[in-house]
Amino acid sequence: MQSLSVTKSSENVNLHQSGSTGMRALLALRDPGFFPALAVATQSATSFAELLPLSNLRKRAARDGFFPNGTRKVLRMAIAGGYTLEPLSTLVEHFIEAAYGFNVECRMFQGDFDAYTSEILNPESDLYKCKPDLVYLAPSERHCTYLGPLTDPSERAEVEARANAQDLLKLCSILHERTKAEVFLNNFPLPACYDPGRLRGRTYASPWSFRKLVNLELGLSAPPFVHICDVEFMANRRGALQCSDPRGWFESKQPFSSDFLVDVAREVGFIQSSLRGNSKKVLILDLDNTLWGGVIGDDGLDGIELGGTSPRGEAFRAFQSAARSLKERGVLLAVCSKNDHDRAVEPFEKHPEMALRLDDFVAFKANWNPKSDNIREIAAELNLGLDSFVFADDNPAEIEIVRSFVPEAATLPLGEDPSLFVDLLRDSRFFEPVSLTSEDAQRTQQYHEERKRRQVFSTCTDMGSYLTSLEMKGRISPFQAPDIPRIAQLINKSNQFNLTTVRRTEAEIAALIDDPGYSTFTVRLSDKFGDNGLIAAVILRHGESDLYVDTWLMSCRVLKRQVEEETVNHMMRIAQGKKYSAIRGLYRATAKNNMVRELYREMGFLPLREEASEGEYLLDATSWQWKPTKIKMDWELS
Repeated sequence: MQSLSVTKSSENVNLHQSGSTGMRALLALRDPGFFPALAVATQSATSFAELLPLSNLRKRAARDGFFPNGTRKVLRMAIAGGYTLEPLSTLVEHFIEAAYGFNVECRMFQGDFDAYTSEILNPESDLYKCKPDLVYLAPSERHCTYLGPLTDPSERAEVEARANAQDLLKLCSILHERTKAEVFLNNFPLPACYDPGRLRGRTYASPWSFRKLVNLELGLSAPPFVHICDVEFMANRRGALQCSDPRGWFESKQPFSSDFLVDVAREVGFIQSSLRGNSKKVLILDLDNTLWGGVIGDDGLDGIELGGTSPRGEAFRAFQSAARSLKERGVLLAVCSKNDHDRAVEPFEKHPEMALRLDDFVAFKANWNPKSDNIREIAAELNLGLDSFVFADDNPAEIEIVRSFVPEAATLPLGEDPSLFVDLLRDSRFFEPVSLTSEDAQRTQQYHEERKRRQVFSTCTDMGSYLTSLEMKGRISPFQAPDIPRIAQLINKSNQFNLTTVRRTEAEIAALIDDPGYSTFTVRLSDKFGDNGLIAAVILRHGESDLYVDTWLMSCRVLKRQVEEETVNHMMRIAQGKKYSAIRGLYRATAKNNMVRELYREMGFLPLREEASEGEYLLDATSWQWKPTKIKMDWELS
C-alpha cells in the first residue's frame, strides 16, 4: 500500500501507515482524503478479513457525521433470501455506498431467514413498509434441485427447471409492481462434487444440469427491472470448492465462504454502478509493443511481431481482435502513439496479419507530442468528456504521465507480456454493456460520417447553406418498447447536452410509456452522409396548467443542426394539444453540462429564476412562434 499525504488545517501530515491504520488517521483528522483512500482500498480488497475493517471505518465516519460533501442522500434497500443474511448485508451495504462515492446512505432492511417468498407475497410485510428503491434477492440453491430420480426423462426435468426460474421471476415482478424498485437476483452456484459422475451432463435431472438450465432461463427471461447477479460465473472464476462452506451452512446458515461473500457483494455494487451509466466509451491504444511486437520505426514492416509466425505475434493479433470486438458493440477505438505518422499507418495498410484497419478508428494520433496532449485533442475532436476514455499502453512511464496530466481518463497498464493483454482488457470491466442496440454496431461508422460533414462545413460560406446541403430528414415518435435500451443509454451516458441529468433505468423508462402523467418522444436524424439513429430523448411531465421539461438530452454529434429547434417545436405541439398555457424548463448545472446553460434562452424561453447552480425558464404557448428549420421532419403525437 502506498503512503498517504494529507493536509489538515494548513498543516502537512505525512502518514506512512498503510491500510486501515492510515485511514483511521485520516478519519481522525476528518481529512477529505479519507474517502478516496477508502474507495481505493475497497476496490482492491479481495478477502473478508480485508473488507470488514473498511466497512467498520465507513460506519464510524457516518456515526461521526463525516461525509464526502457534508450531507448524503438516502437509498433504501431491502435484502431477502434463503440464508442468514448477515454479514452479507453489511458487505452489500458497503459496496453500494462505495458505488456512489460514499455520498449515499444505504438504509438496509434485512429479511428473515428463508422467508423471502412470504415477505414478497404479503403486501403488509415489513419489506414493503421500508419502501425500498432497490431489492436484492438471494434465494438458496437448496431450493433449486430436481426432486425426481436421475432416470426421469430430461423433458420432465426441463419443464421443472423452467418453472423454477419462472417462479423466481414472478416473485421479482410482484416486488417491482409493488415498489417500482430495481431487483437484483442471485442465480445459483453449480455443485462442486463429482457425483453423479458422467451422468452429470447427460440429463437435466442431475443437480449440475438442472441448475445450469435454471440459470440460463433466468438470464434469458429476466425483464428489464431484474438484474442477474451471476453467482454461477463468479463461483467458477474463484473456484467452486473455495466458494462453498458446508460447516458455515450447518452452523449458521451462511450462503458461501466468507471470501466469496466479498465477491458477491462487490458484484451487487458493480451492478448498481453500471445502472448509473458508468461504462466507458472510447479505448485509446498505443501501437509499438501494444498492437504488435517491436518498434515499427526501427524494425520496419517485416520486423514487427504479429500473427502466426510466433507465439508473441499470435498474442498481439488476439489483442487486436479483442479490441475490434469492442468496436462491434459500440466502443470507439482511437490511436495515440509516439511515432512518425506515415510509419505508424503502414501496418494497418499493408500487414496481412493485422486484425485492425484504419477505418476501425475514429481518431489516429501518431506524432511526437505528449500523449496527454493528444488524448485531450481526441476528446475535443469527438466532443466527449475525458472521463469516457480508457488509455491502454505497455509502457508504465506513459501510463503514469497520462494519469498525472489527464486524471479524468482511466488507464489500462498492459505490461510486457502480450499473452495477458486480452484478459487484462476483458477483466477491466470498463466496457461492460448494460444492453446492446443496433445503433451500437454503427457508432464508428457514424463518427466517420461526421468527419465528412465537418469537411463539407469547411467549404460552405454560411451555416444556412451548410444545413441545406446536408439534406436532413428527421422523425419524432413517442417512446416505444424496442427503443428502450437506446433511450436508457442516452439518459445514463449523456452528460454535456443534458438539462437536468436525471438518470433512469430501462424499467423506469418502460413505465413512462403508459403513464398518463407524462409525454415522451425521441428524435431520429439522417442526412446524405448516413443515419445518425436515435439522437435525442425528451420526457415531459404534466402539471395542472403547465407542461414541465423533466428530461431533455441529445447526442452532441448533431449539435447546432436545428434538432434543438425541432425539439421545442414538438414540445409546443404537445403543450397546445393538451391545452397547456406554457412550458416550464429547468436547468441544473453540473461539471459537464455548461454547454446548455443558455439553451432555454436561445430557444425563446424567458428566465424566471437564474442562479449559479440552477435556472428556471418559461415559454408562453399563446405567443409561440414556430421555428423554421432545414430538417424535413415527420412527427407523431402519442
